[in-house]
Amino acid sequence: MTDFDADEPVAPLRPVLKRRKVPTIDRILAVTGIALACGAAFFPWYVFFNEEKFGIRVADWERTRDLPEGPGKNVFSVSPLALVDRDDDGGDGEPASVDQIVTATVPTLGIEPPEPPDVAGSQPFPGKTGFRLLHVANGRALIEDKAGMYLVRVGSILPDNSRVATLEQRDGKWVIVTSAGDIVQNN
Repeated sequence: MTDFDADEPVAPLRPVLKRRKVPTIDRILAVTGIALACGAAFFPWYVFFNEEKFGIRVADWERTRDLPEGPGKNVFSVSPLALVDRDDDGGDGEPASVDQIVTATVPTLGIEPPEPPDVAGSQPFPGKTGFRLLHVANGRALIEDKAGMYLVRVGSILPDNSRVATLEQRDGKWVIVTSAGDIVQNN
């Protein structure tokens, strides 16, 4: 007789699973996280379908404006020439020495304009901006001036506003021939 010979078949025992109790704060945090994730996924679509609520509003600029309906008003425009001199100037016929009407002009009668300063003598033109050739390779040259280093090739504008005409090798040294006829040699 063996252990496998049983009178009646018996079902195997199932392991008893203990259900763990989840704290309330964990449930609240899980529900809040899921709600935030759903809101973050839904909000861009809401903005997309309701563009008039979120779009940029451009002000309507018109050359005319709507005035309220109503009766017209009398407009009086008084010219400075229409003003009456009510001062008593003594009857000698000479006008008053001060003009009471402000016209925003300054009389220059009898005043000579000042001579402009001698700009050429006080401010000399700066000399040529010097640059030097550092290296030449693959049809390009590396040059340097006070502002920094530049990579130039034939046709490029140089710091002295001339252009690179050619890059040549003379007596074993590289030179830049500019459109102004200057020759810049590698040191």
